[in-house]
Amino acid sequence: MQFKDYYEVLGVAPDADEKAIKSAYRRLARKFHPDVSKEPDAEERFKAANEAHEVLGDPARRAEYDRVRAGGWRPGDNFEPSGWGVRGQGSEGFGESGFSDFFESLFGARAQGGTGAGRGPRAPMEVRAHLDVDLETVFSGGKRRVDVNGRTLEIAIPAGIAAGRSIRLKGQGGQGRDLLIEIGYRPHPVYSLDGRDVIVQRRIAPWEAALGATLEVPTLAGPVNLNVPAGSDTGRRLRLRGRGMPGQPPGDQFVVLEVQAPTPTDEVQRRAYRELAQAFGGNVAAS
Repeated sequence: MQFKDYYEVLGVAPDADEKAIKSAYRRLARKFHPDVSKEPDAEERFKAANEAHEVLGDPARRAEYDRVRAGGWRPGDNFEPSGWGVRGQGSEGFGESGFSDFFESLFGARAQGGTGAGRGPRAPMEVRAHLDVDLETVFSGGKRRVDVNGRTLEIAIPAGIAAGRSIRLKGQGGQGRDLLIEIGYRPHPVYSLDGRDVIVQRRIAPWEAALGATLEVPTLAGPVNLNVPAGSDTGRRLRLRGRGMPGQPPGDQFVVLEVQAPTPTDEVQRRAYRELAQAFGGNVAAS
């Protein structure tokens, strides 16, 4: 199917506001309405304007369309939703619903018309659900089950999918509607996230901080060795490049150090602390 640039159809800029989009649509709808226009392609132009307004006039659909358009698609490119297409010329046209295959591939077919001139009330296009996924699955990708309307569905989780993004399952929402599953992240006992970067806290002993050490630290891909420089202190952040969430580029993992002195449990350990205090003069701030 053919990729459509809805901004070009309406003749507005990609950053046009709602007022400009509505004004452009009304102008084209009046010009190309089949009942008044004598131009040979009036009906097609009217349908194209109506479809563009259906997308750009709806904030949620516009945001979803903008994410696709950001891939560099041009009008006429052959667009395939399974892999977002190949470059070249594709076919075009409108189905019985009054909307193009391109529209329906992104937003689903509708039983009734939309908000354009001469159309009835809009039927629900999709069913929404939410699924919280553990970070290990988000990191590596995998399959998870979700219960929707009494049915259990198994869905594929793409590696690195961002929280708040949605997975569309065409026709799985019942009555021909699409199922749109919003992905969330489950809280993790070890890791936290900052965008694609993974953050982990790591306690170290005072002598490891002072003298340096090689420590084993966890990552979502498995444990790795980390070199702690001598003279480190609480709050120091050490970077493991490329060990964060998958992406282009992938995120990093940051290990945040926390220096913690162990509690002495016998006289030998207490004597060691007294000797340490004597060696450093008993004044940590002064050192």
